[in-house]
Amino acid sequence: MPSRARLQMSLAIEPLPLKAPFAIAGHRFEAMPALVATLSDDDGHRGRGEACGVYYLDDHPASMHAALEARREAIEAGIDRAALQTLLPPGGARNALDCALWELQAQRERRPVWALAGLAPPRPLPTAFTLGADAPAQVAAGARALAQARLLKLKLDGDAELDIARIVAARAARPDVRLMVDANQAYTLQRIAPLIAALADHRVELLEQPFARGREADLDALDCPVAVAADESVQGLDELDALAGRCDFVNLKLDKCGGLTEALAMAARARTLGLRCMVGNMLGTSWAAAPAFALGQLCELVDLDGPSFIQTDRSPAVVYRDGLIHCPDEVWGGAGGVASRSASRSAADAAASTPPTQVPRP
Repeated sequence: MPSRARLQMSLAIEPLPLKAPFAIAGHRFEAMPALVATLSDDDGHRGRGEACGVYYLDDHPASMHAALEARREAIEAGIDRAALQTLLPPGGARNALDCALWELQAQRERRPVWALAGLAPPRPLPTAFTLGADAPAQVAAGARALAQARLLKLKLDGDAELDIARIVAARAARPDVRLMVDANQAYTLQRIAPLIAALADHRVELLEQPFARGREADLDALDCPVAVAADESVQGLDELDALAGRCDFVNLKLDKCGGLTEALAMAARARTLGLRCMVGNMLGTSWAAAPAFALGQLCELVDLDGPSFIQTDRSPAVVYRDGLIHCPDEVWGGAGGVASRSASRSAADAAASTPPTQVPRP
């Protein structure tokens, strides 16, 4: 961003209660509080960024708020995205501010964020819809309730017998959909064999983060018939290279890496390493999903159902239809111009019959 005009920063922590409790390995969430950072200038331009942080690294809205307050003087002096990369480390605080800077630039230059990032007009994307680590009967009911889903992701908790029962229940309820599973670090190499044996039997296409962060070497010994994705094992750009040859996908999340700026660099680097990209987020509202949706244009897998868990989303909001996520420019990151809105409508119309991307077998 070339301008160094002074900025005004406002910060707010929002509680974001969920529609229902959401369980994963080792955690149960009833809300996903988020920090919203807003930047404005004297010309009436505004940019917004929302971040939930990285809960398993103790990166929470309160600490993110404190980190930005501590740097208020440097930020309001007129920071740009390049300077932000050194002002703050990866994490939620930098993500909130980075996304706000992207939208601020979009308003100043009257070009949407996707154009600023050098992307084609965005198309609706097939997204996964997630089911928590609940009782198998509840998983089956949830799978049936998600009638529009083309791709389901099941959360696992490390109890192999119960996890396999969840997979069986979901597959019986929805024989038509593609399935992924996410272990959220719940397994060890010594305990995972029964689960691995069940994956191909029930047409599961991808296993996400089977082992704990720090145990990436165990992936070298994992004999898995389906694709493997790293999530907690890859926080930012500096951790990508170590995963080359160890997994098939890396899950890019703006809260982890500190914003769209670094996430775009990660997507480019992943391609050179032969890694495929998946995009996700830490629940959050449409203001969190929208910049991730821009990144999703470069990804083979998309997991952006986070706003569907929140009791009250933003308005305007992302739209879920026929298993796709649609994100008009008006949600976040738009320039407010006729050309921007027309491009969004054209992309949505053209992608109405977009086929889902298949997960390649390793």
